[in-house]
Amino acid sequence: AKIPAFVFDKTGTLTTGNLAVSRLSPLAGTTAAELLHIAASAEKYSNHPTAKALADLASEAGVTLVEPKNFSETAGRGIKAEVDGAAILVGRAQWLRDNNVPDDFTSSVDLNETEGFSIIYISRNGRCIGWVGMQDQTRTEARESLVELKHNGVRRIAMVSGDRQPVATRVAREIGCEEVVAECLPQNKVEFVKQVKAKGYRVAVCGDGVNDAPALAAGDIGIAMGAAGSEVAIHSATIALMNNDLRRLPFLVRLSRMTRSVINQNFLF
Repeated sequence: AKIPAFVFDKTGTLTTGNLAVSRLSPLAGTTAAELLHIAASAEKYSNHPTAKALADLASEAGVTLVEPKNFSETAGRGIKAEVDGAAILVGRAQWLRDNNVPDDFTSSVDLNETEGFSIIYISRNGRCIGWVGMQDQTRTEARESLVELKHNGVRRIAMVSGDRQPVATRVAREIGCEEVVAECLPQNKVEFVKQVKAKGYRVAVCGDGVNDAPALAAGDIGIAMGAAGSEVAIHSATIALMNNDLRRLPFLVRLSRMTRSVINQNFLF
């Protein structure tokens, strides 16, 4: 009820932690539906997060997938497969170059990978037919939840992240968080929490992963998001939320204050 400062982890807490397609860019007379059909079909047997993101979008858009033939995957590089009788490559730019695709396809890209975009390229029969931009999505309720926390009198809200500065800055801009600390190791997160406490704040730390456990323990209150998640985070936290809905946090503050009011009324009576 009396917490004036919240420190949030980024990945999996303020963002979903899952890649989602943010841009489909077909080239060489290919349509967007055709590009998605080819890429998602070729990636059908891959376990990479990009394959899941493509499959999710294809399902959402009602694009029919076919069985790929001669599927092979090179970890961290890309995949080869045969779709509708054509030789398909899906992967990073270097993967296409290594497989002798003419190197003129990167000039059409207008997304910045340093801002957290993952870009994969698709070639058919040795010619690049488009690229797909993906990124970790911010939670839809994140901005609203932070506004409500401020409305409830929380004076300081900060986000700590192990990601690069441009990625963290982009997410902070999307959710309306003014204070950002990027490129943090777990011990840096703990150090930051201690610095905020040293300035006289009581601090609530919100996180979900194993990396957050030391920071959760360092706060006056640790709040573990999604109690179905990491055992370590749950045992390090004071409060475990059963799902990942950030709107539970302003509700928690209000509920705590109402509880204190009831207790104080009972004392008076």
